Amino acid sequence: MKEKFLIKLEDIYKRYCELSDKLSDPAVISDTALWTKTAKDQSEIAEPSLKYEEYLSVIKRMTDAEQAVKTETDPEMKELLNEEISECAKTGESLKDELKILLLPKDKNDDRNCIVEIRGGAGGEEAALFAYELYRMYLNYCERHRLKTEVVDMNETELGGLKEVVFNVNGKDAYKQLKFESGVHRVQRVPETESQGRVHTSTVTVAVLPEAEDVEVEIKDEDIRLDVYRSSGAGGQKVNKTETAIRITHFPTGIVVTCQDERSQLKNKDKAFKVLRSRLYDYYNSQNRSAYDEHRKSLVGRGDRSERIRTYNFPQGRVTDHRIGLSLYSLDTFIMGDIGEMIEALAVAERENQLAGGED
Repeated sequence: MKEKFLIKLEDIYKRYCELSDKLSDPAVISDTALWTKTAKDQSEIAEPSLKYEEYLSVIKRMTDAEQAVKTETDPEMKELLNEEISECAKTGESLKDELKILLLPKDKNDDRNCIVEIRGGAGGEEAALFAYELYRMYLNYCERHRLKTEVVDMNETELGGLKEVVFNVNGKDAYKQLKFESGVHRVQRVPETESQGRVHTSTVTVAVLPEAEDVEVEIKDEDIRLDVYRSSGAGGQKVNKTETAIRITHFPTGIVVTCQDERSQLKNKDKAFKVLRSRLYDYYNSQNRSAYDEHRKSLVGRGDRSERIRTYNFPQGRVTDHRIGLSLYSLDTFIMGDIGEMIEALAVAERENQLAGGED
């Protein structure tokens, strides 16, 4: 009996062929809007369809060889046919694995821009210093992958650490690349202020939110309060003599967003509303406050030392992701933004979990 996912692929491929025929129909070609929609529909199923077409071609070759070997009398030719059958069978299984992955449900937010929030957790100034290092790590990663970053809000400490920083990441598959970074990041090292050389453990929380479009979230004027104030730097030092910083409070949800990075009040307001929309998008997708709180806790935890998705152990030069049990002994380059191997491993683990959960 044919496997269920192959039956599903048959339907997808049939639809792909129908759309291909439509695209060459003069009536469709003459209607720009219809042609554009048809082309978009076709492109959405092109990858699994073309891979399935490749699979069908391999299966046909194997079937033809199996038929030929039954009547073939020449030993050498028979051996060649059997080799062809074996090769096609191996290729067919490999293509089936690829097709299963292509059929996995895609995260609807993967191709969106995102907003990253980094906050110092347990550990005081050491946590703030590590928050800055994580911020720098993500900036370096984004630069290497041609992702554009823009600070929304930053709260620095006198020693050069960060109490918190919020920044936008724009570019191809920005959310897809960074979504696994949400959670508690734990650092183990000897702080510069430690005179006796003892290893301290501190934490930083990271939340990655998909950026919401304007039309996806309605923000009513009566539901918000907008405050304008003077921006300040580390230790409360005034860095702007005019009131350009923005604070938006959303009454129905209690969500508060601040932005003081720009010297322009208008730019700060635009950035703050962008963050508010993304937080509300996250909130409403979670349907209710309790689900939202649970979701946020799953993203960033409470910042306790015992909670962690990843540990950065400086004495051993090791970074370990506890969700997949992967340790890399390249902390020096990892903390400078070379985190691609970890991100790919997390993506592979997610695909494997999805496959395991979807097997019949």
